[in-house]
Amino acid sequence: MGTESANTELGELMDGLGRNAVAAASVLALAGTAAKNAALGAAAGAIRAGAGRILEANARDTAAARGARLSGALLDRLALDEKRVESMARGLEDIMALADPVGTTAAQWQRPNGLRIQRVRVPLGVIGIIYESRPNVTADAGALCLKSGNAVILRGGSESRESNAAIHACLVAGLRAAELPADCIQLVPTTDRAAVGHMLAGMAEYLDVIVPRGGKSLVARVQQEARVPVIGHLEGNCHVYVDRDADVRMAQTIALNAKMRRTGICGAAETLLVDSACVGTHLAPVVRSLLDAGCEVRGDATVQHADARVRAAAEEDWYTEYLDAIIAARVVDGVDGAIAHIAKYGSAHTESIVTGNQATAERFLQRVDSAIVLHNASTQFADGGEFGMGAEIGISTDRFHARGPVGVEQLTSYKYVVRGSGQIRP
Repeated sequence: MGTESANTELGELMDGLGRNAVAAASVLALAGTAAKNAALGAAAGAIRAGAGRILEANARDTAAARGARLSGALLDRLALDEKRVESMARGLEDIMALADPVGTTAAQWQRPNGLRIQRVRVPLGVIGIIYESRPNVTADAGALCLKSGNAVILRGGSESRESNAAIHACLVAGLRAAELPADCIQLVPTTDRAAVGHMLAGMAEYLDVIVPRGGKSLVARVQQEARVPVIGHLEGNCHVYVDRDADVRMAQTIALNAKMRRTGICGAAETLLVDSACVGTHLAPVVRSLLDAGCEVRGDATVQHADARVRAAAEEDWYTEYLDAIIAARVVDGVDGAIAHIAKYGSAHTESIVTGNQATAERFLQRVDSAIVLHNASTQFADGGEFGMGAEIGISTDRFHARGPVGVEQLTSYKYVVRGSGQIRP
């Protein structure tokens, strides 16, 4: 088959998905909460019943990924086990338990002329989601879009193709059980990379927004090439700042968890900042905890002096999202030094301060311009599920529409409903 013929065939396939999604979205936008919840509950049941098939599919994906020598971080994102499959099912049930945002009134008021105005939440329409490695995104994204009344076209990475297909089949089973269109949640059935390009530049008449979830190169490409609005973040260069008034043991525990609980997620800490006023008491214990746990530490001269195992940091380390057991460490001049460092090198994702001084904490929380800021808590809480949002499609670092975890409410827009009694404008 020639290149031109193949491109035509792919375009027809993708346009067919788009037309089906638009038709399904018109039905789903008017679906009641009970029907959407029934679909989610049935899908959760299907995931549990099909756990064996999902794990078999994932084993094939994982074996192929090892053969292709994917990085440890990507393998961790790809791998499923019984616990992670059960977590997917519970995630669907958590979303089912959330309040339905569609049709809710965000604000209302009456004008002197008697007009009654309401701002009412409505679905965005059709969402395209492009993601890598993590098969759980198939379940989370499909469920969030369903609950928020949006049809969705999912394009997962080729490395998780079989896992995604097995999970998607469970979501479709849930839709059918609730008598909702199966096309509410569609999975792009090809691993042809040209499908991504077509979603970005050739489906503006079908897609209302695109959400990328993956590595820096994927997100950058989506933001550069998309012809529709994008919700996403380029990278998660997250920081933990240990202040002079921090409890040393708390600082050790938080820094270790923020970096090492799961190194491959966007909320993992990539830089440790320590107040110069507590170098003698706090620096060595915190750095030692990380090193003893198997984390490579790249530090400035003061950090290197604290432990002989620390490697010298280069300028590029302060900008780097490692997604691995590596952390950059630097001594800064108090909370203002930490704020300045984050402003220069950070990615506006998630930052944490460890301190017992409430005034210092408030200064940090108010002046650090990131999507998520925490006081005395690990950056690994940067997750929609941990925020009580059931799940999330991703963490947005945008400064408009959605910022932070993108859950059901963030997947809606609004319209103004105006009711009158014959008013005309003079």
